[in-house]
Order: sequence, then C-alpha cells, then structure tokens
Amino acid sequence: MRLIVAMLLVGTATPAFAQDHSGHAMPAEQEPAQTECEREAARHRAMGHPVPAGACAPVTQPTDPATGNESDGHAGMDHSQMDQSQMEGMDHSTTDHSAMDHSQMPAMDDSTMEGMDHSAMGHEGTQSPGEASMDHGSMDHGTMNHGTMDMAPIPQVPPPAAAGSGPPRAADAIWGAEAMRASRDALRDENGGMNVFWFQGDRAEYRAREGGDGYLWDVQGYYGGDLDKFWFKSEGEGTFGERPESAEIQGLWSHAIGPWWDLQAGVRQDLTGPARTHAVIGVQGLAPYMFELDAAAFLSTKGDLTARVEAELDQRITQRLILQPRAEVNLSAQDIPELGVGSGLDSVELGLRLRYEFAREFAPYIGIEQEWKIGQSADYARLAGEDPSVTNYVVGVRFWF
Repeated sequence: MRLIVAMLLVGTATPAFAQDHSGHAMPAEQEPAQTECEREAARHRAMGHPVPAGACAPVTQPTDPATGNESDGHAGMDHSQMDQSQMEGMDHSTTDHSAMDHSQMPAMDDSTMEGMDHSAMGHEGTQSPGEASMDHGSMDHGTMNHGTMDMAPIPQVPPPAAAGSGPPRAADAIWGAEAMRASRDALRDENGGMNVFWFQGDRAEYRAREGGDGYLWDVQGYYGGDLDKFWFKSEGEGTFGERPESAEIQGLWSHAIGPWWDLQAGVRQDLTGPARTHAVIGVQGLAPYMFELDAAAFLSTKGDLTARVEAELDQRITQRLILQPRAEVNLSAQDIPELGVGSGLDSVELGLRLRYEFAREFAPYIGIEQEWKIGQSADYARLAGEDPSVTNYVVGVRFWF
C-alpha cells in the first residue's frame, strides 16, 4: 500500500525542479499545484525515504564561496537519516557536491569503498581558491613506475677544469697555515698514512725425508705505511742433530712502485758457511692471475752475483681449505765452489701444500716438496756425498699477526 500511495503522489508532481535530477525516474506529466518543497518530499516518499520534520520550512539558500551562486538546497538536509539502499541507479554525475555537508555522514571503512570509481569524481569544489583543478581521472598511474624512478646518472668523466681553478690551500687564508697543516696531517694519517706492523710465518715445517729428517723456516714482515716500509726476512733449513745447512736474514727498504708492486733494496747477511754480506735489490708483489712473486738479485762482498725467484699461488677449494703450489729457482752468474754453487741454474724446488685455515691467522698444512741440484751444483753435491735430488714430506703451520 505504501508503494501505491507513493506512486499516486509522484503522479501529481511537476517537472519544474531547481536542480537536475535527470538520473531519477520521473513521470511525464505533473500538476503545478504543489510547492517545490512538497514535490521534493513526495519524491523521497516515493523512494521509501523518510521525510525529516520541518523539511518544507522556508530555508535560506546558502551561497557557494567558490562560485558566488546559490547551492542546490541539499546543504540543510540530513542525509544520515536516509535509507540509501533504495538509491541504486541514481546518476550523481551532475550533482554539485561542493555544497553538501559531508561532516554529518557516517564514517566509511575501506571495505565499503570497493568498486567506487574515483576517476569520475571532480574535486574542484574541495580546493581552496587559487588552486588548480586536478583531474585524477585522466592520470594513468599504470605507466608511472614509482619504485624504479630513474636517478640522475653518476658522471663518468673527469671533473671540470673549473673544479681546480681556485687558489691552492685557500683555507689557509681563513684558518691560518698552522691550523690547516695539522688538519692535513691528521687527514693523511686517517686515510692510509698510518704505520702498520705485520709479521708472517709463511713456512714453519717439519720435513720427513730419506737420510735424516729436517726442518725449515721462512718468515717475513714489515713496518710502515702504504708507500714506504721496512721489510725483514729470514729463512733457513737443516737436518736435526746437525748444523743448519743454510740461514740468512735480510733488512730491506721497500717503496711502492704501483698498486701491486714494491721495489726493495737493502742488505742480506748469511749466518752459516763462509761469512758473506750481500747487497740486495728486487721486487715483490702480486703478478697477473694472483701469483705472489718475490724476485731478488744479490751481490756479495766477494763479488759473487746470484739471484732467487719465488712464486706461489693460493687455490681455494673452500673458504678455509686452500691448495698452494709453490716454486723456487736459484741462479748464479759464476761458480762458487766453497758454497757448492755452480754457474747458471743452481737449484729448483717445486712443492704442493694443502692447508686448512681454522682462522685466517692460523693454518696448519701438509704437503710434499721436491728439490733438485742442477748442473755443476749437482756435481758439487755428489762430491760432498749428498743426493742432488731430495723428496720432502712436510707438516707445518702458516701464521701471521
């Protein structure tokens, strides 16, 4: 019955509305007997909406501050009491929301906003005077990759000439030369100019071999900075129960001649056999393919010229298990009978050691090394009752601090 009464009331309405309700279903013919407020109330009754008390009381139309025009009359209506479930199909595209009091509307959560098309909503009425109108419906956010926005590329060219055109040591004029000298010294020390001490036992091993087990040591270290260092080295070997076969110590000044190489010069003192002191010059560093190389020439106080080249390579099986091939070659420019050294190629050593680094500073190892005396040096060894070819099975430890 309520729906029938509402339809009868709607049938008596006229189309003379102050606002455009083109989205609502309206009768074709209406009678002009009712006021606009009464026609509006009849429409709400037809849609099943409750009509607020005093809805037809005279209302002064507010003025829109943005346009200077009167609003459509909805500003005074309390929509919170309306049953909006029956408003499906209404076309709000032509409704001016700028004059509607949304502060009285019940809060909406995100779940109720699913499916809402914000692209067609005009936000012009919500902006303050002077702000440009934003058409969010025409913005294609799909093409805007906010996660991988391109940054300015890092320059790959040298700095411009103007970067170094200022006067040198310009800060001296502000802070004074003495104050800036102390600051520059501190900066140099903090960025690589400090002195460092380092010591390494490259080989400290027991040698099991035919004819008597022996021992060997090979240690080195330095004190200094990035460019200049003082190096010290010592190595020697022998047989248990006998005097050392060879022993020496070196003191060298080292200067960096490149990122990977140091030039070394100094003295070497032999500690066994005929007393000899040698002048030393050589290079030490990292060759291509990660070979650690140490090459030096020696000139003794007797005029003997000899040379030694050592090379080793760390092959990592795991981060802690490392296989190290090693080679050493000794040469002489002349025969030195009292030392058992022949001219040319004196001796060759080839070794293979497998170490395990419990820590980087401590790594025990096992291995094998083969020594050969060559040429005239082999003849000197045989005359002394020695075997010119010796195989050593070694157990040792490599350490540094």
